[in-house]
Amino acid sequence: MALPLTFNIALFSTLFFVLFTDVVFCNNGRRVGDVMDTEFGGFSLPLEHSFEVDDVAQFRVRGALVLKAGREPSVALTQNQLSEEDRAKLKEVAAVDGLYRIRVPRVFLQADRQTERQLEGYLTAFVRACAMVESHLSDVISLHTDVSGYLIGVSIVTLPGACRGTEVEDEVDLEVFNTTLSVMGPVNAPGPETALFLERMEMETEKKGKNPQEQKSFFAKYWYLILGGAIFLVVSSAAQPPAGGGSEQS
Repeated sequence: MALPLTFNIALFSTLFFVLFTDVVFCNNGRRVGDVMDTEFGGFSLPLEHSFEVDDVAQFRVRGALVLKAGREPSVALTQNQLSEEDRAKLKEVAAVDGLYRIRVPRVFLQADRQTERQLEGYLTAFVRACAMVESHLSDVISLHTDVSGYLIGVSIVTLPGACRGTEVEDEVDLEVFNTTLSVMGPVNAPGPETALFLERMEMETEKKGKNPQEQKSFFAKYWYLILGGAIFLVVSSAAQPPAGGGSEQS
């Protein structure tokens, strides 16, 4: 009876491992059009991009920002791969020193507050297309929010950020985005040290109260020096002989 039981356990473990592997890796290798709005169980927003030779923006979906529920903004990013047509177009735009643009909607970055405010347009940022190409689609996207978690700005930089004219292979380096996403809230400015200032003023007042001599004016402290200096100047002027001019007679 022990042998069949061992065999059953091994068979069950193998089946469980196969099923678990399928669940974990089924979403890898996403290609164009495979964006899933509910992959992370949150509310998703489109991340769009545009790169045109004539510099007339025509935005299309690059990926999705998935907002997770909670008090603090928590955002995940899922992205499509560039198609062969898009890779060729991006290199054409880079050759004429065109722009690569992204945009996101102006909304709350909190999944449980999406109904509090209607969509108020888009926030846009851009970099040079040649920098996007030479960075091998490596970029850093920052989402800027106000104190309430409302999205007020977006920025994008590439790594590296300069255009050096480096040749890039389409199939190897221009297919998958390598993006770092960050959410940046407002930074509180340092407040005035009012309490410390008042404490110092009280200490100075107490110190002057204990030493009344320190409250005297400059003349009250040093009147004898000023008077002595004035007498010395008067005496010195009186002791000097009058200055006279000589004349020559022939």
